[in-house]
Amino acid sequence: MKLFQVRGGVKLRYRKELSSENPIVRMPAPKRVCIPLQQHVGSPAEAVVEVGQRVGKGQLIGRAGRGISANVHASISGTVIAIEDRMAPHPSGLTQPTVVIEADDENRWAELARPITEDFPLPVTPKELSERVAAAGIVGLGGAAFPSAVKLDMRYKHSIDTLVINGAECEPYITCDDRLMQEAANEIIDGVRIMAYALAVEQIIIAIEANKPKAVKAMREAARADRSIRVVTVPTRFPMGSAQHLLLAVTGRETPADKRTAEVGAVVHNVATARAVSSAIRRGEPLISRVVTVSGFGVREPANVEVPLGTSVEDLLTFCGGLHPVPTLLIGGGPMMGAALPSVHAPVVKGSCGILALTAAEINEGPESPCIRCGKCVTACPAGLVPVEMAQLIKRGDLQGAKAIGSQDCIACGSCSFICPSHIPLAHYFSFANGKLNALDRDARQQDRIRSLIQARNERTAREAEIKKAAAAARKAAKAAAAAAAAAATETTGADPRLLEEST
Repeated sequence: MKLFQVRGGVKLRYRKELSSENPIVRMPAPKRVCIPLQQHVGSPAEAVVEVGQRVGKGQLIGRAGRGISANVHASISGTVIAIEDRMAPHPSGLTQPTVVIEADDENRWAELARPITEDFPLPVTPKELSERVAAAGIVGLGGAAFPSAVKLDMRYKHSIDTLVINGAECEPYITCDDRLMQEAANEIIDGVRIMAYALAVEQIIIAIEANKPKAVKAMREAARADRSIRVVTVPTRFPMGSAQHLLLAVTGRETPADKRTAEVGAVVHNVATARAVSSAIRRGEPLISRVVTVSGFGVREPANVEVPLGTSVEDLLTFCGGLHPVPTLLIGGGPMMGAALPSVHAPVVKGSCGILALTAAEINEGPESPCIRCGKCVTACPAGLVPVEMAQLIKRGDLQGAKAIGSQDCIACGSCSFICPSHIPLAHYFSFANGKLNALDRDARQQDRIRSLIQARNERTAREAEIKKAAAAARKAAKAAAAAAAAAATETTGADPRLLEEST
């Protein structure tokens, strides 16, 4: 299959060997889980349980909010002991509404959705499939955590002809998808076929980076019976796992800025998401656990672990032998696009593909020095931006100027920061600027909303005043008409109309 050139990117030292040969192990249920009600893009779920309530594993505890959102389920059986704000796995250390469950050691499942075990064609409609995926709370497990059912419904808004399955896993250290493809290839392929059925596409491309030959072999073997599925290898270059760049590499279709891949006819899903879809449809199981890579020279026993969602990072690290030496940096996700964790007490969530304990020797850090105008950041940027110019504008406070030359097209891959010989944290500048710009946009939309409400109120008040004025005029006219009629009666009879009324 022909591959297409993708601009930019960087070659990294991947260090995947720390965990790539370690099979997936299942972590026992911890004594307590803290399950945030927002583990996805969009609005948070709303709690549907109460403190003191007993719950089974897989039971709905948070119903999807308005608009884009996702259901949240109990990952263990036990008792809800609190519904309160707890630490989120975010570098800000901010809290968010969380359901805390104390385990009862029964490992008891709640009543699950009816499994669909029939072979293709499935005895349900595509819409029913997407509804089941939504009910299971499945989101993109590559890290973006976008609700998967929303993507499956893209066929109703756009002309979709291609499903791309992302097995690139381009971040250093992270090997959870690699192990899944080796160990659960048949489940992944089943999930892929289910998603293709829901999207009504005939072309399916599974793209895997060339540094995962065992995964490529396993996936090709599992997909051999379905001629609509092609398993292709793509170059090992970061950030090949970006949905837009992976789509460009395997189809030649370029996604315009501020657009989704669906708008050029393709939907991209992660391999772990495909497996979760298979589990939801074939066994009725909602998304309550995920495979996480625990790695870095700061952890004793690097591993790929199937972890119940809501498990604390501390419990997960203890399961992997603990920390030694004490790491310089603890990251949720990969080292390029992940985020520093505020504490080991933060929970594992749906988007947690990795927990990395990195020592000083592993971190490409140094004192920031002035830009030498080498242009390496420009060459490395996969979005075709000019990071050095954007950073200068942001430093001067000219956020709109940075926006004008593309700061909001940044995919936050960190390639520019990695390649910069002056150790300028370029990606941090862009994240800061985009956060401020988004806040300004929200404020502007809120002001527009307030203005529209005021205008609507003024118009309503004016309409009510007109109605009152018309009613008063009508009453005045009716009174005048009555007086005229009475005067006419007086002229005809020659009697006082009041005496006529009394006589009747």
